[in-house]
Amino acid sequence: MHTPFFPQLRPRLAALGARVQHLRTQSLLQLEVLFGHLIPPWLLSQADEGANSRDRVFSLRRTFWGFLYQVLTPGCPCREIVRQIQAFFCLHEMRSVDEGTSAYCQARGRLPLDSLQRLRHAVAAQAEKLEPYAQQRWFGLSPKVIDGTTVTGPDTPKNQRAYPQTSSQKPGCGFPLLKLVGIFSLASGVLLDYAKGNKHQHELALLHKLLDHFKPKDLALADRGFSCYTLIALLVKREVHSLFRLHQGRSADLRKGQRLGKNDRLMTWRKPKQKPRYLPQYLWKLVPKELSVRVLRFTLKVRGFRSKSVTMVTTLLDAKAYPAQELARLYARRWRIELWFRHIKTSMGMESLRCQSPKMMHKELEMFWIAYNLNRALIAEAGAIYDVPIERMSFKGTVDAARQYSIAIAQARSKKKQRQLVAHLLEVLALDRVPERPGRVEPRALKGRPKPFALLTKHRRRFKDIPHRNRYKKSNPKKTMT
Repeated sequence: MHTPFFPQLRPRLAALGARVQHLRTQSLLQLEVLFGHLIPPWLLSQADEGANSRDRVFSLRRTFWGFLYQVLTPGCPCREIVRQIQAFFCLHEMRSVDEGTSAYCQARGRLPLDSLQRLRHAVAAQAEKLEPYAQQRWFGLSPKVIDGTTVTGPDTPKNQRAYPQTSSQKPGCGFPLLKLVGIFSLASGVLLDYAKGNKHQHELALLHKLLDHFKPKDLALADRGFSCYTLIALLVKREVHSLFRLHQGRSADLRKGQRLGKNDRLMTWRKPKQKPRYLPQYLWKLVPKELSVRVLRFTLKVRGFRSKSVTMVTTLLDAKAYPAQELARLYARRWRIELWFRHIKTSMGMESLRCQSPKMMHKELEMFWIAYNLNRALIAEAGAIYDVPIERMSFKGTVDAARQYSIAIAQARSKKKQRQLVAHLLEVLALDRVPERPGRVEPRALKGRPKPFALLTKHRRRFKDIPHRNRYKKSNPKKTMT
């Protein structure tokens, strides 16, 4: 930069020129300023050759952060991201951007799925590091919770072929159904890994794809749906302990076996004669013929409700090292995974995906999990600094606060001010606590009545509206009766 007549302005103008060059390479949204340190930058760098090698308006980095903004903002359309790009380019007097959404949608399709998966694992690892080591362990073991859930997708022919709807629904009247099995860290609530499939695949079959994630000194927690001989035996082969609720199909006679204490027995299980259909033959050969397990029963007592008996099975055979009461308290914490699924499905809106093809639904799932883990990292950091249990901190409040504070952080004029805003954000998260309500029971029920529209009982192209909707029996039974 040359300033022959005003040499005293040269330092200021030089800084302005550097700022303009920085803005030309800056990504779309302010979320990068808040979450960028949790993501390895090389995973979003421009490729040397291939799909993401050209210098585009919707670069790999801009597209990723735009997609992340969409999953953090329920109901955000692609058009809103394009409008933000237009405003950003107009603000800095850069070239004009086409108002259509086609370019952005194509850019989302170019996002490499393997890079998104590596991003998810990297964010999970960073979030785990933020959690104090002492809170990650339980009697020297690392508890990991397993559970399954389902999400739906748009009713398109491609989605129906890959993930068909339930057989009880007529064609054209249901939605594609994806089955998910996830592994969460009990200490931080971070998703460590997951597997997806359709309705024809059992959750145990999906879980077997994730067995490599378990390491020695891990402790697997799950409900009765995962309590089977083969899974427990394969986990033992990996030096991984397990604590499951006993399956309803297996006998729970505590009069048998070696007595370790009240309602606490050491038993020997034998290998089933028939191999499960989902289990490969080479894994079936690794399953031992006998397995020593510990079966114990405890009673859940909640004031104002009937007592409930729960029977568990575990490979932690030492009754002195692992008391029955501590095992019962640990299994009671397994319920948190139901809340974590509710956070991402209800609070973040993952219950119904919006992408029109299986390929894009897979990428949308990855973006949801990345966004979930990023917010979990914020919760873990705030909890570690202010010594607040993570279960007391509001997840929905974290999502809202992160989205709003990121705007202010991106507009801060100095790094010092950005650090102050981040510190204040963590303080706000620590103060936004969910009240302790032990024994709280509130069944899910809808107060708002649905509108009196006809139910879709045929395919959309064959369905015709019924005249005189106000005479439906459902909406006005008295007129129908007369």
